[in-house]
Amino acid sequence: MKKIIYSLIAISLLFLGCDKDEFYELKINDENPVIEKSVNKIDFKFCLLNEKGEPATIFEEGENFTFQFSFQNNLEDSITVNTSFVTNNFFKVTQRNNGENIDLGKPYTGIWCEFAGGPKNFILAPNATGGVQCPWVTKDEKNIHPFCAGESKEALNSGMYFTQFELDFQYMINEKEFKISNKNFKINFEVK
Repeated sequence: MKKIIYSLIAISLLFLGCDKDEFYELKINDENPVIEKSVNKIDFKFCLLNEKGEPATIFEEGENFTFQFSFQNNLEDSITVNTSFVTNNFFKVTQRNNGENIDLGKPYTGIWCEFAGGPKNFILAPNATGGVQCPWVTKDEKNIHPFCAGESKEALNSGMYFTQFELDFQYMINEKEFKISNKNFKINFEVK
C-alpha cells in the first residue's frame, strides 16, 4: 500500500513540475542578441534593436532603441491571434542600481487609444509573421499601433537595465481556442 501511495505522490509531483514557468533570458554579450523560441509551431522572437535596426544588448548613452516582439505561424492553417498578450507592462524597463531595481516605466502611455475601434486580432496565414514594436524615445513618433506614444521617455543614461514580460498568447484555428502561457522573456542590456 505504501508503494502505491509513494508512486502516486511521485507521479503527482512529476505533473506539478510540468506546470512550471519557462524562463528565456538573454544576457549582455550573448552571441545571438535575440530570444528565439518555438512553441506549438509558432516561432517567437524578442529583441531590442539599435538605431541601425540591428538586434543588440549594448547601446551608447543617448542612443534610442526599439523593442520588437514577433511571432510566425508555422502551422498548416491560418491562425487568429488575440492581442491581449499586449498588457500594460509590456516593454517595461527596469534599471539595476547597486542591487536595487528601479522601475523606469514603459515607452507608451496606453494601449489602443484611437485604435480602439480597430482590429484587435492578428490574422496570420501559414508562414506569415505578426508582432509589435515600439521605440523607447517616442517624442517624434505618432502613435505606434497598438501603443499610444503620449509623453516621451528620455534616452537612458549609462547603466545596467532589463526588460521582461510573461507571455499569455491566445489564438484560434478554425474557431478552436489555444493558449500558450507561462513563458517569461527577459533581456538584460547595457547603456555605455
